[in-house]
Amino acid sequence: MTTGAQTPRSPARPPRSRLRTFLPLGIAAWLVLEIWLLTVVAGASSGFIVFLLLVAGVVLGSVVIKAAGRRAFRNLTETLNQQQSGTATEARPNSEGNGLMMLGGLLLILPGLISDALGLLMLLPPVQKAVSRYAQRTVERKLRDAGPGTLGDAFRQARMQRPDGKVVQGEVIRDDPDDTPQDPRPPLSR
Repeated sequence: MTTGAQTPRSPARPPRSRLRTFLPLGIAAWLVLEIWLLTVVAGASSGFIVFLLLVAGVVLGSVVIKAAGRRAFRNLTETLNQQQSGTATEARPNSEGNGLMMLGGLLLILPGLISDALGLLMLLPPVQKAVSRYAQRTVERKLRDAGPGTLGDAFRQARMQRPDGKVVQGEVIRDDPDDTPQDPRPPLSR
């Protein structure tokens, strides 16, 4: 027996973002281009030269990642030692860019000539500065546009800091001037 009531429908799916739509296609095109370029180089020289190029990329990428990791760990230890001793931390010019150097090393490790070229570009300081500035502007814009209750809003709230670097979470409660503090105990009556 039917009551004439409509059966509830599942809520509509939100539309897919452009990134989720085109990223698999871009990765597939990149892989095909890498393989094609390797076969062209192998045809122009030999398969052994291509093998040597791939091994050299893995070795160079490993060295870059190891060096960037050591530098990042050394900077972290120095910063922690300075904070424990109570001295002010000074900004070091080489303290930034470790993540981008590691990204360059990872791109060198990935097999392919295009990823090797991008990895070598990521090792150049002007490219690192440009990529770092672009990434910082993008993250700040995304955080600024984040609505309340989203993950971006949580990051924005976590970045609210006092001048000494300590994060203070809380809310402001304002009392009206007419409100007077009252004793929570009732008056004694005799």
